[in-house]
Amino acid sequence: MPAPSIIDILRHIAREEPLQGTVREFRGLTREHLGQLIEEAAQRLAGPPPAAAPSAVSPPEKAESPRAEPAVASSEPHPRLRIYSDGAARGNPGPAGAGAVLMDPTGNVVARLGRFLGTQTNNCAEYMGLLLGLKHAHALGAREVDVYADSELLIRQLGGRYQVKSATLKPLYEEARKLLKGFTKVKLHHVPRAQNAEADEMSNRAIDERM
Repeated sequence: MPAPSIIDILRHIAREEPLQGTVREFRGLTREHLGQLIEEAAQRLAGPPPAAAPSAVSPPEKAESPRAEPAVASSEPHPRLRIYSDGAARGNPGPAGAGAVLMDPTGNVVARLGRFLGTQTNNCAEYMGLLLGLKHAHALGAREVDVYADSELLIRQLGGRYQVKSATLKPLYEEARKLLKGFTKVKLHHVPRAQNAEADEMSNRAIDERM
């Protein structure tokens, strides 16, 4: 295997490293801006891209959109995806974050998503994590999704086994149901927290880094 280039190393750092220490060191610098700076440096080193090359940066979304960290720079459609979603609230209610990780059927990570929610409850954060994943799956052209979450409440409410009594959760539940109906095939899976570690990491990073 050839040695990695400085461009490969810079892009790996921007995509995978937490970078909290650098963000703390320079006041006013966010992780998102730091990642952009590293990517810009990598692009300058690489030179101008070919005219027909697909972009590795997703088109801008609404201001409230989550931070997406594509693990694969590809324009290929993803007709079937696994969505691992999670939410975290420190204090319940307290500082909260939503997270989701999308994978293709072979287990390759397609995208990691995180969004800081301010002060919210844990159940609200769980729903927000799912909404992040569902919206991104739609954007990637998925027709079939397998949803994995460690929240029994969320999975059973969406599956019709539990009623949604919370006035706060009801609109989130309705939005999730609407998004799920946009897929031709949906499977809901309740999994142990250990099997949802990557989504849990994203929800906590969203809090730590104000993603």
